[in-house]
Amino acid sequence: MNHYLAVFTGSAATNAASGWDALSEADRNARIQAGMQAWGAWMSQHAAQIVVTGGPIGKTLRVDPQGVSDAQNNICGYVVVQAESHEAAAKLFEKHPHFSIFPGEAVEVMVCLPVPGA
Repeated sequence: MNHYLAVFTGSAATNAASGWDALSEADRNARIQAGMQAWGAWMSQHAAQIVVTGGPIGKTLRVDPQGVSDAQNNICGYVVVQAESHEAAAKLFEKHPHFSIFPGEAVEVMVCLPVPGA
């Protein structure tokens, strides 16, 4: 069984387009509570497939030959799952609370390959 890194993506533009930013504080808090309950239920339902629970991702720093600098991307969280195939891993995230309740954009699922020669 292979491992797959699932990366949750989102952006300020996705928040705005979803109407999330226009919600009242009370409505947003209610959606957050509902979303966290649904996310917890998703985690419980897929506990046998979850290898690393992951979590939210914060500020990004980029390191390159010129040094360390601030960077931006659309990654806002991650989890590592195991599945029989890439397609099976991807199907675990259909209708996920990340975008069915929260204003998340997508979940990108990629296979974790072995290190060559290891």
